[in-house]
Amino acid sequence: MTTLTHAGDTLTRNALAVLQPGFDGTTTVPDWVRHRIGEGLASVSLFGRNVQNAEQVTALTAQLKAERDDLLIAIDEESGDVTRLEVRTGSSYPGNHALGAVDDPALTREVAADLGRRLAACGINFNWAPSADVNANPDNPVIGVRSFGSDPDLVARHTAAYVEGLQSSGVATSAKHFPGHGDTAIDSHHSVPVIDVDRDVLNSRDLAPFRAAIAAGTRAVMSAHVLAPALDPDNPGTISRRILTGLLREEFGYDGLIVTDGMDMQAIAGRYGFERGCVLAIAAGADAICTGGGPSDEGTVLRLRDAFVAAVRSGELPEERLADAADRVRSLAGWAVASRGSGAAEHAGGAPDSGIGLVAARRALTVTRGETYAAPLTSAPYVATFSPLPNIAVGNETPWGVTAELERRFPGTGSATYSGEGSGSQALAAAGTRRIVAVVRDAHRHAWMADAVKTLVAARPDTVVVEMGVPQSAPTGALHIATRGAARVCGEAAAEVIVAG
Repeated sequence: MTTLTHAGDTLTRNALAVLQPGFDGTTTVPDWVRHRIGEGLASVSLFGRNVQNAEQVTALTAQLKAERDDLLIAIDEESGDVTRLEVRTGSSYPGNHALGAVDDPALTREVAADLGRRLAACGINFNWAPSADVNANPDNPVIGVRSFGSDPDLVARHTAAYVEGLQSSGVATSAKHFPGHGDTAIDSHHSVPVIDVDRDVLNSRDLAPFRAAIAAGTRAVMSAHVLAPALDPDNPGTISRRILTGLLREEFGYDGLIVTDGMDMQAIAGRYGFERGCVLAIAAGADAICTGGGPSDEGTVLRLRDAFVAAVRSGELPEERLADAADRVRSLAGWAVASRGSGAAEHAGGAPDSGIGLVAARRALTVTRGETYAAPLTSAPYVATFSPLPNIAVGNETPWGVTAELERRFPGTGSATYSGEGSGSQALAAAGTRRIVAVVRDAHRHAWMADAVKTLVAARPDTVVVEMGVPQSAPTGALHIATRGAARVCGEAAAEVIVAG
């Protein structure tokens, strides 16, 4: 391990310490990252662009830790639809909505612990998960299956179980998105969502899972770029002193790390500016700045470092606030090192890749056989996948659906992906005489998708329908399977039912 130099003054080191930047590359850590770690950078973040497979990630993190053994290495690994570690294949674990549907906190704890062991084995010690949002708005375009559900008590108990499970492996959790992103109809990647309900509703609904996460010992909480006028009529959560300091720190008594959601998201960068938004967040009470989802270059790190230094020197950002934020980042890094040294991953029990993800995915299924159901699939079908535009959190790199699993069982399976008006007729024509498997995602949110399924079922009553989003629409088709997520194991579990009947 390289001994840290004393390059730069304390102010500059603290300015670097609060950043959690990303970088490009899968095999070699860029020289600029190594240099900035030597100057005080205390965290880095990994995204899908940094991942090929587990062995490669392990080698990459080993290079990082050779520069600084107590480096925080963060990842956005919710599992389910939002996966970075398995971005090329789809996740081995179902997401929150599937776990919430089973409603077995012990299972949620076991899944999270298994995921934690996998992350720890790859050298990752900080996970920006779980989503503790209550999915109160079924039309929510960005949360959906990332939430455990719409019932606050259910979300609270599974949030706590997830925190306990993941942190048993020595990987820190970050309950998100405080004070809640579930009752929104706008994606904060694009604009500022507003949760316009009174404080009583926020207390009993949106805030309850965060209290549970804190009680369970979550090491971090992630802020939301969401405006909640009942809490602060002027500022979204990430830059609100009332919310981060007044509510989370003082009222809830939370003493862990506060990390922001991606600061390049338009809800902040588009309204306040990237650099200024980051300064406002630290001033409001945030401790760590997530920047790497979009910008991933040295220039971004230097601009933000200099913005913090300038804000301190101008009096806009108190120097003690920046120092406190940096200390909290280092404290979390110290916890991660101590947890690794204590053998937390070994004591968590079992080994990663235990198969618990598929077990959970099977338990989460809801299977409805219609009046026209006659027999299971016995020959190569035609799989019509009706795909909405992916939200940015999920991305469009990760494969989803049931095509691969059915092709493995029935070579010659036909398939195509459709989108937009008239998709049902197009799929019907392409299918020919083959039995149709229609795969949808949040059909209740997309009229064209619902119409496509209606067209198929009307013409071909033996159609199998697989809903891989929130199953808000009524079951239809000869066989309807709700998976409550589009992870790889959810597709595998659905394919098992299609074949077995």
